[in-house]
Amino acid sequence: MALTPPAWRHTLTEVPRGAAGVLRLAGKWRAMATGPRGRGEPVMVLPGLFNSDRSNVALRRHLTRMGYRVEGWGLGRNLGQRAIGQDGERLFARIDAMAERYGAPISLVGISLGGLMARIAAHRMPGHVAQVVTISSPFAGPPDATRVWRAYQALSGARIDDPEVRALVGEAGRPLSVPTTAIWSASDGLVGGAICRGEDCAAVEVRSSHVWVQFNPDVLRAVAVALAT
Repeated sequence: MALTPPAWRHTLTEVPRGAAGVLRLAGKWRAMATGPRGRGEPVMVLPGLFNSDRSNVALRRHLTRMGYRVEGWGLGRNLGQRAIGQDGERLFARIDAMAERYGAPISLVGISLGGLMARIAAHRMPGHVAQVVTISSPFAGPPDATRVWRAYQALSGARIDDPEVRALVGEAGRPLSVPTTAIWSASDGLVGGAICRGEDCAAVEVRSSHVWVQFNPDVLRAVAVALAT
């Protein structure tokens, strides 16, 4: 079966649905401070395309109050392969330094493109990564099965048919040797749910847009539960 981009009815309603998720989080923030808790395990959160650590501040704060030692990736805006291809050593060095600082493998939580990067890092640094949690990350299919591939090309400076890009996508899609959870949505308007989960994952479905998915309270709960499992 051919993998295709999401239905336009979902794509055209991305922003209002994303805004509704943010409003839901504001109303449920205090009540969400319950459930499975961590015991100080280190967690790094990787942002989505063209986003920085500021984009996932709510997720990091939630995981911190749930008992984890949480850090952002600290590499500015996510410009795609520049962080895992040409400048890949920067990301891997950050992971290595964090694991050494805490004396334990770290969990990687990646949003959209950040999830592909998290999976690639887990492949290359298995002794440094405890587990991977991806959020709306299209690692199980081709880039042109999304509605963001043109934006990726414009922002990253790379073409999706470049051999390096195809190799990185293929690497991200290979089964991992560490536990992994894939959080996905059938109503995602930018990447189809079918390419956001794989056979190696514990797949968790939520109802969410792609835009501001990291502010959706159901997603925040799902990440905390996955890390505690």
